[in-house]
Amino acid sequence: MAVSIDEAVSPGPVRDHTAPAPRRGGRGRSVLELALLVVLAAVMLFPALWMLETSIKENRDVYAIPAKFFDFTVTLDHFRDVFVAPGGGRSAVSVSFLNSVVVAGVSTLLATVLGVPAAWAYSRFSVKAKKDQLFFILSTRFMPPVVVVIPIFLMYRQVGLIDSKLGLILIYAAFNVPFTIWMMKGFVDEVPPEYEDAAMLDGYTRLQAFWKFTLPLLVPGIAATAVFALIFSWNEFVFAIFLTSSDDVRTAPPAIAGLIGGTTVDWGLVAAASVVFALPVLIFAYLVRKHLVAGVTLGAVRR
Repeated sequence: MAVSIDEAVSPGPVRDHTAPAPRRGGRGRSVLELALLVVLAAVMLFPALWMLETSIKENRDVYAIPAKFFDFTVTLDHFRDVFVAPGGGRSAVSVSFLNSVVVAGVSTLLATVLGVPAAWAYSRFSVKAKKDQLFFILSTRFMPPVVVVIPIFLMYRQVGLIDSKLGLILIYAAFNVPFTIWMMKGFVDEVPPEYEDAAMLDGYTRLQAFWKFTLPLLVPGIAATAVFALIFSWNEFVFAIFLTSSDDVRTAPPAIAGLIGGTTVDWGLVAAASVVFALPVLIFAYLVRKHLVAGVTLGAVRR
């Protein structure tokens, strides 16, 4: 039976050249979505913008009724009052800022130094009841600080750590180590263990292989974890107010809260102190932004 060329050769899949259907709503929907996003951003950013605006207003404009949004006199006196006491010298708020830098920085560094090797060990070695141990480590973060502050206060009173920077550093590090272990374990899991095996074949020890080959690859994850740990230590309020009593040790959150009270409140000073308090974390996050983005997205795409 004769077969024609058209019947013997398959023409293959026929491409559909029809134009895609237009998106429902079209330009009107895009404009509506953009408008909703702008409104949402304005609502979320308004408290921060109002705080920044209040910090540069004169007192008469701060208490003006109706509130002045644009036509006010700009001044930096409130920022000067944050660092300089009325009678001269350093103010109590500036001392609390320095305390926050020391406590938050050292506790974050301590949590990172302890948490990264622990996460590497849990990722690389077979540990008995590993899942149970990891769950127990994570369970220490289940309860809010206010639940355990009384027992910790009693223990600190027995060992003499009340009203000391060392006490705050230790408790902040203790709360950050479980978070660091869980965060970093996910990052370590993404680094192939074959790198360390190849290094050990070349004569490196296990720790040398970790230090020279695995640790450099964990820098984005360490940066991301350190930012979150720093934010917890920097913003923590409950332990700072219960475990400290003097201005020489108190950190910034309770010090700023102490500015609110009495018959009159200097809201310009409160706003300026809040702006100064928010800057260090923002600056740190900006400096490590490349590592932060890489760390947050590490492992998100599987090949």
